[in-house]
Amino acid sequence: MTVTSGSYAAQASSQGAKIYHHHGENFCPAGLQPVTISGVVCCGVPNQNMSYQQVMMTPAPPKVVQQCVIRRQAAYQVGTKGCTYD
Repeated sequence: MTVTSGSYAAQASSQGAKIYHHHGENFCPAGLQPVTISGVVCCGVPNQNMSYQQVMMTPAPPKVVQQCVIRRQAAYQVGTKGCTYD
């Protein structure tokens, strides 16, 4: 079974894949343009407003590190069986 770039683009867009415009020579048939799907350049219609190169140049947001506070309770509480306050 062979997969052409046009059918791959149609399949990827129906599955919600991000198809980016690719800056470069346009050797695609009429109505199509160079696009990048998962890093592969082929012919299709982009569904994103930025190119793949612009997306890769955008810095990632900083990671938010949350600190967990562990509060320990006494293993034995006064008033339970066998525990007294001395």
